[in-house]
Amino acid sequence: MGVIVSNILAIFRRELQSYFASPLAYLVAAIFWLLSGFFFVAILLGPGGIIDQVALVDQQGGTSQPIDVAYEFSRFFLSVMGSMTLFLLPILSMGLYAEERKRGTLELLATSPLTNWSVAVGKLLGVLTFFTFMIVPIVVYEAIALSAASPPVQPAVPLLAHTGLILLAASVLSLGMFISSLTDSTILAAFLTFVLNVFLWVMGEFSSNIGGILGDVLGHISLLKNYDTLVKGVFDPSSFVLFVSYVILGIFLTAQSIDALRFGRS
Repeated sequence: MGVIVSNILAIFRRELQSYFASPLAYLVAAIFWLLSGFFFVAILLGPGGIIDQVALVDQQGGTSQPIDVAYEFSRFFLSVMGSMTLFLLPILSMGLYAEERKRGTLELLATSPLTNWSVAVGKLLGVLTFFTFMIVPIVVYEAIALSAASPPVQPAVPLLAHTGLILLAASVLSLGMFISSLTDSTILAAFLTFVLNVFLWVMGEFSSNIGGILGDVLGHISLLKNYDTLVKGVFDPSSFVLFVSYVILGIFLTAQSIDALRFGRS
């Protein structure tokens, strides 16, 4: 067990260092910060934003339903963040294995004493840690903006929502890692991961219109629909189980993909 953990940590450190040394990773982070900052201001202060809604209630003499500013802002903002991850994370996951294939080092990994599971888990932890680094500034200016909210923010709600964001990212990155293991083209890996994300996104939108058992099934396996549940502050164990299942599925399929490569080389 100690050897497995040591191997995972070794891969994790190597992968994390590669992201902090990658101009492309910093470009993705910069785009993420720029877009998140834009939507942060637009949702809070823009036309029709939360502040405008509060002002409208005040103008009506408070006859409308009072607005929980902190909750509504957090829900809208983090919903946008969830949609953004589906578009940006394929760029981070595309090189997890495709670059190894391109450099010719994937065969070394496939035939090394390291287990395929250890390599996959280490790589996933590395890219997920970099994504967590990306959302730290967002959490900071969210905390600053919401510190003056009245009524005060209940910590459990934003904690659950941000946990959901990390779980959503882990699911997308895990599936993207599997796709990356199938090709030596980073562009193709990013495109196929993006297509898969859009499919899972649209599937959740269609589930409400389809209805019946099929609609329930599609809604249950939709990433964004389960993410929205957590963003609303609803603790649903089935959503956690779904995200963890996607993560395990991605790791399993990646390990099988590399094992097939090892078998082909033997």
